[in-house]
Parts: sequence; C-alpha cells; structure tokens
Amino acid sequence: MVATTTICVEPEVKELLKGLRIHENESYNSVVKRLLKNAYSDEPYTEEDVKDLETALQEIKEGKYYTHEEVWAEIDRERAEKQKEKACMP
Repeated sequence: MVATTTICVEPEVKELLKGLRIHENESYNSVVKRLLKNAYSDEPYTEEDVKDLETALQEIKEGKYYTHEEVWAEIDRERAEKQKEKACMP
C-alpha cells in the first residue's frame, strides 16, 4: 500500500535529488529511499575506524588534502602523458 505525502523542498534540493537519479524516470521516492538506506550502517565503528577518522580530520585541518579540481588536473595530466606515449610507439 502506498501512502501519499507532500513535502516542501527548496528548488536547489529538488535539483540535487534530480541529479542523483539513476535513470531519468526514477522517482524521487526511490532516490530518497536509497539515500536513507546508505545513511545508516548496521556495523559499529571499530577503534581503528575512529583512529583513522581522527587522523583524516587532523590532516584536513592541516591542509593536507587535494581538492576535486587538483585531483582531476592530475588525472588529465596522466591521461595526456599516456596519450603522448602511445603516439610515440611504432
């Protein structure tokens, strides 16, 4: 049985949900359900998990991270280098 409920979301939230659809006709209900399922974990964090998270947070505070743009720039450089190598092969 399906219950119908109306919720109000900001236009930007609606666009974000739209962007998370797996296919064009996927319902917002399906998107929200998938997000909710992924938001919770049945397994508790181990001591090692907590230590790793604390280390990661400290590294972020110290500026030891790469931005999305930096990562893609590196990927593009590596792709270009491989293309150049292929072009030089007989």
